[in-house]
Amino acid sequence: MYSVFMLFGILLVLIFLGVPIGISIGLATLANIILVSNMSPMLITQNAFAGIDSFPLLAIPFFILAGTLMRTGGIARRLLNLGSALIGTITGGLAMITVVTCMFFAALSGSALATVSAIGSFMIPDMKEKGYDEGFASAVTAAAGTIGVIIPPSVPFVIYGVVTGTSVGDLFLAGIIPGILVGIGLMMVSYIISKKKGYVGRSEGVHFKEVMKAFYDAKWALLVPLIVLGGIYSGIFTPTEAAVVASAYAIFIGFFVYKELNMTIFYQTLLESMKVNGIIIFMVALSTAFASYLSMQQIPAKLSAALIAFSTNKYLILLLINAILLVVGCFIDNVPATIILSPIFLPIVTRFGVTPVQFGIVITLNLAIGFLTPPYGQNLFVASAVSGTPIGKVFRNVIPFLASMLIVLMLITFFPWISMGLVQILR
Repeated sequence: MYSVFMLFGILLVLIFLGVPIGISIGLATLANIILVSNMSPMLITQNAFAGIDSFPLLAIPFFILAGTLMRTGGIARRLLNLGSALIGTITGGLAMITVVTCMFFAALSGSALATVSAIGSFMIPDMKEKGYDEGFASAVTAAAGTIGVIIPPSVPFVIYGVVTGTSVGDLFLAGIIPGILVGIGLMMVSYIISKKKGYVGRSEGVHFKEVMKAFYDAKWALLVPLIVLGGIYSGIFTPTEAAVVASAYAIFIGFFVYKELNMTIFYQTLLESMKVNGIIIFMVALSTAFASYLSMQQIPAKLSAALIAFSTNKYLILLLINAILLVVGCFIDNVPATIILSPIFLPIVTRFGVTPVQFGIVITLNLAIGFLTPPYGQNLFVASAVSGTPIGKVFRNVIPFLASMLIVLMLITFFPWISMGLVQILR
């Protein structure tokens, strides 16, 4: 076990020193290969390239591009207008609009950060203008952004599917109800806090004509999840092909229907998408090498044996794994964490009757909560940057939303039908 402590010890030290996560993973693997094994350092290069030589991974850059195009091409704004028309008059209406719009946008982008930056840039200033506390406005946006990796399509689901050999289509299907439950939980918290602090909705009532106009304006945006998910589940195209279709659709709508895209914005969108994709693929490559080293050293088997020796109680083991994943999510991005930890924990949970699809939802939600917990907490930083609110104030306000997400996590962990129901009905 010396090599285990050394491997993760070096990794944590590098992360705390501020070394980028992808480089930290590569250096930790290299140090262990040189110091405690007889393996060749070429192992890293070989496994890194093997890890990204995967057709399903092509979905990632296209889903990222689609999400960015939908933000810059007017789709996100029309979803906001629809949400405002539907629930804008309810107590805490703007906060609830933020959650609902993030749920819609999650079905378009597959990315938590894209969801926070797209919706936050509109809603946080609007909430502040209407008298909402800036910490609360930032917190609800950061929390709602996590839905971007749960409601399909989801980049982490694609990663998990590739690593474990699980059907990406089944993962997408299984993520729908848990994603909706997370959204409902966040809306309930928003309502309670808004009621307590006096955050009222719009003074004017809901008008049927306004709702119909908002639906009509947003019709092209609402078609995206139907086209993408409907195409996948009907067998017309694969998840990877669906990502390409979503990107092409977003380009067409942005240029020729909403006419908010031009060549300058399109170039900037491509550049932004390439930067994000470069970071993700770099992490995927080196995380695959890291995971391969773990497997060669039989570390997953040793950790599995240690956990089983600790207890054979299913519920205790699942609670312990959840606790480990929540702690890991505080320090490591969900992409490398998924690649590294899935092969370790999946053989353990399957012994207790947890299916690979259900565990994919559990691990993704665990690591999504990590978007809201320091020191990593990417959603916190994005919301803080968008609003200009100190990160500490955002985190204090996000705690009630974290509690609601933890409740949903426990539900999907111990009640498999929540995530597996649609899969069993439609497959």
